[in-house]
Amino acid sequence: MLFWVAMALIVGGSIAITFTIAAREYESPELQRRPSAAVQASEVLAQGGFGALTSWLNANKNSIPDRDVFIIGPGGTDILGRRLTASAARRLEYFNRDELLNRDAPGRERDPPGREPRTFGPPLPGNFRPSRAAPQILGADGSAYTVLVVPRRHSIFGALSLPGISLTILCVALVVSALTSWWLARHLSAPIRRIQEGARALASESLDVRASPELRVSAGLEGRRDELAVLARDFDAMADQLRANRSAITQLLRDISHELRSPLARMRVALGLARQPPADLSRQLDRLEREIERLDSLISQVLRLARLHGTDAPFARETFDLDEVIEEVVRDANFEAAVKNCSVRLQGAAAAAVNGNRELVRSAVENVLRNAVRYSPQDAPVDVSITRTESGVVILIRDQGPGVPDKDLERIFEPFYRVAESRDRDTGGEGIGLAITAQVMKAHGGSAGAANAERGGLEVRLSLPAGTLAV
Repeated sequence: MLFWVAMALIVGGSIAITFTIAAREYESPELQRRPSAAVQASEVLAQGGFGALTSWLNANKNSIPDRDVFIIGPGGTDILGRRLTASAARRLEYFNRDELLNRDAPGRERDPPGREPRTFGPPLPGNFRPSRAAPQILGADGSAYTVLVVPRRHSIFGALSLPGISLTILCVALVVSALTSWWLARHLSAPIRRIQEGARALASESLDVRASPELRVSAGLEGRRDELAVLARDFDAMADQLRANRSAITQLLRDISHELRSPLARMRVALGLARQPPADLSRQLDRLEREIERLDSLISQVLRLARLHGTDAPFARETFDLDEVIEEVVRDANFEAAVKNCSVRLQGAAAAAVNGNRELVRSAVENVLRNAVRYSPQDAPVDVSITRTESGVVILIRDQGPGVPDKDLERIFEPFYRVAESRDRDTGGEGIGLAITAQVMKAHGGSAGAANAERGGLEVRLSLPAGTLAV
């Protein structure tokens, strides 16, 4: 848009300058009644005759810039024998037609040769005859000579050769181009410099920098929808993601350290009790063994989560029956649920094979189902339903427990996140199972989500896309 505006200004300014200078240089038809060249020619003819007029015209035929001077004799040709230009021929034809019409008009009286025409300013020579088309000068013998002063080029482009026009147009173009380039460079470079400063701040570990609304206003990005505005929004998204990743890593390290420290502390206590006489050495060794197993399980889950981080995590794929895997997990869960007099009910079927990692999918479903059994009250069933859709397979697991606050529904899939500080720890969980489930689903192109059921309890929805189903 700015380019077209600049071009319009340059072209419009050039045309205006050309017409302004050309209007001063070229004589309009009204001024042809008293042109200076015709007056000079009439004086030369009156004083020296035809020979002097021929010499004067030969000396002054190129004296007027970008105009030709012709003197047409009674025979209709130039007195120097030159061929008339197209512009001069048209002017002469117009003059002859005008003279013919005026001569035949009734009641028209021509001014006598010796009579001075009525004019303003200095008096004109007596042998000068004004005309609307072209002036005439009269010789001593009464011969009439028509003076034509016409431009050498009748188009506007021919006027560019007039003195000062080309230089003036060049100056206009340079000024407009310079102003446009300066504004455009400032308009483009200012926000780029501000975003560059933000990128350097991010590189120096300052993750709080943003292309905020204040920055967009100061950098000229407010209300813009071009590439720079998109770049600013992408910069904000990148900064937010980097800060979230940094916070997640810091929290994960803190949680891992806390989870590893708890079994180690209990192991130290058991070891200290074993050293104190009289001590039940067998009991303390059993406790040490349980803590070691717990510690080993935690480390294994953390390593599994680290390997699954990201949808492009490499893992072995095979084709397996999804219904068979889910039925196996349900049988194991029913065995654990029998302690609480609970039951796990399975409905529906996928009726499809999955191209993925059998153990990972089994672990993902098992983590959710074991949590559902763990938090369900006594004598309450846990429902597992499988639905085949056009977009893939949906596995819905619903318990009858207390549910989860709405603000925590998305965060329960974060590593080591607990709705209550000791909720998972009191029930034997490490707070990492659902995080593994979410990463397994993501690695297979699916997703994991949770919602509170209308009749109470928590619903966890696991989805596998149609692309993972074997044909």
